[in-house]
Amino acid sequence: MDKNKITLFAGAVLLIWMIAGTGCATKGYVRDEMAAMDEKVAGVETSVEENQKRIKEHDVRLASLGSLITENKSELDAHKVETDNKLTEVKKMARGKLIFQETLRNEEAKFAFDSAELTDEAKTALDGFVQMLIAEDKGVYLEIQGHTDSTGSDSVNLAVGKKRAEAVMEYLHKQYRIPLHRMEVISYGSSQPVAENTSRDGRAQNRRVVILVYE
Repeated sequence: MDKNKITLFAGAVLLIWMIAGTGCATKGYVRDEMAAMDEKVAGVETSVEENQKRIKEHDVRLASLGSLITENKSELDAHKVETDNKLTEVKKMARGKLIFQETLRNEEAKFAFDSAELTDEAKTALDGFVQMLIAEDKGVYLEIQGHTDSTGSDSVNLAVGKKRAEAVMEYLHKQYRIPLHRMEVISYGSSQPVAENTSRDGRAQNRRVVILVYE
């Protein structure tokens, strides 16, 4: 074998070795990168699972808290109803017997829709009512009830009924010095109609103030 052939053969062996070495290095690099990627993916999956677990636990806590609030509210509402009923009974016992009642009807008071303002006609009717109290000449207690027609929501009607009853109480107090502790206002809104709310006349009759007089 001559010198040129030996040189060529040696060069070929070196080239093959370099290629083989590079291939091994490339495969090793790829394996390392894949391992690192797998580790990152595993870390992300673990983080997602932990977040999902925390969200689920949070939802469970919220649901439990909501149930607790609802349960407590129901108990409080029931307790309030029971307390209100007992107070009503106590007030009835304190008032004594019902002597008479006076109804300030709309044709006298002329309550406008959604209004609690006392007209001159309403004040005249109240003046006549006071004259009856003077004639009775007794220690009395007044329950002043506000009523409305069914136009509007329940909350609005209750508010309007209360304002009408308070307007009557204020007039009796300022004009005739009837003590405030001798009077109480209550609103029934549209819950106790005396006529159908399907007609204009019926709605007018339901807009009224009723004064119960207890001895």
